[in-house]
Amino acid sequence: MGNIIYVEYSFKVQPLQPASDILIAELGAVGFESFVEEEDGVLAYIQKEEWNNKILEEISILKNTKFKIDYKSKEIEQENWNATWEANFTPILVDDVCMIRAPFHEKKDVEYDIIIEPKMSFGTGHHETTHMMLQHLLALDVKDKVVLDMGSGTGVLAILAAMRGASIIDAIDIDNWCYLNALENIERNKVTHINVYEGDASLLKNKMYDLIIANINRNILLNDIPKYVNCLANNGVLLLSGFYNDDLGLLNEACQKAGLKFEKNLEKNNWVAAKYVI
Repeated sequence: MGNIIYVEYSFKVQPLQPASDILIAELGAVGFESFVEEEDGVLAYIQKEEWNNKILEEISILKNTKFKIDYKSKEIEQENWNATWEANFTPILVDDVCMIRAPFHEKKDVEYDIIIEPKMSFGTGHHETTHMMLQHLLALDVKDKVVLDMGSGTGVLAILAAMRGASIIDAIDIDNWCYLNALENIERNKVTHINVYEGDASLLKNKMYDLIIANINRNILLNDIPKYVNCLANNGVLLLSGFYNDDLGLLNEACQKAGLKFEKNLEKNNWVAAKYVI
């Protein structure tokens, strides 16, 4: 990939919520691809070739007088990314049985020990949507199931599905960096029966799954729900996240129109992870 240059923005946000979540969503929509949430704000990263000096003009939260958001930016080389995230990445424990940790963290006695090295990919388990999807996965029986992790990022959800006994897992992400990172994390966790693909929902032709996990964003989900349903087996389950509680009605309506039934949702800091069945 060569030596990629990133632009790092350091945002100081007051009050922190919900402004930080809105900021991350809006930055993601214009090309920012990785975020580190801090106690007083957000670090956001975008490849320099995707950046322009007017990129923040589209970020409406910056103009909202209810919040005070200051920022500064600098260039950061890809090779320095590890030092950045190592300084911010702490292990997380999900429902006391699943730990997501970096290679340099001490191993704990848990049922599912997942080692993730993000390297600019989304999905360490720290973000509410990933955390809730892990919770959904822990509550489901996925033994011998065929699973799709759509928008797989680091591959953490696919890895947990494999550890919990899924027979075949496909992981798909449109971003090349995520694709490469997922391959690395899968190898690190010794779960060899995960197939990783670079692309979007157009790869789903002639596929069939018992469980589909899609943690992306509202607009992509709304567009792709019919494609997911077309490759969902009888008694299949669809898990959706990457959207806010205010958007749940839209997602429920789209899923119902496609022949799915809403079963339940988890909510954390206004983010939602919903479960649907066919």
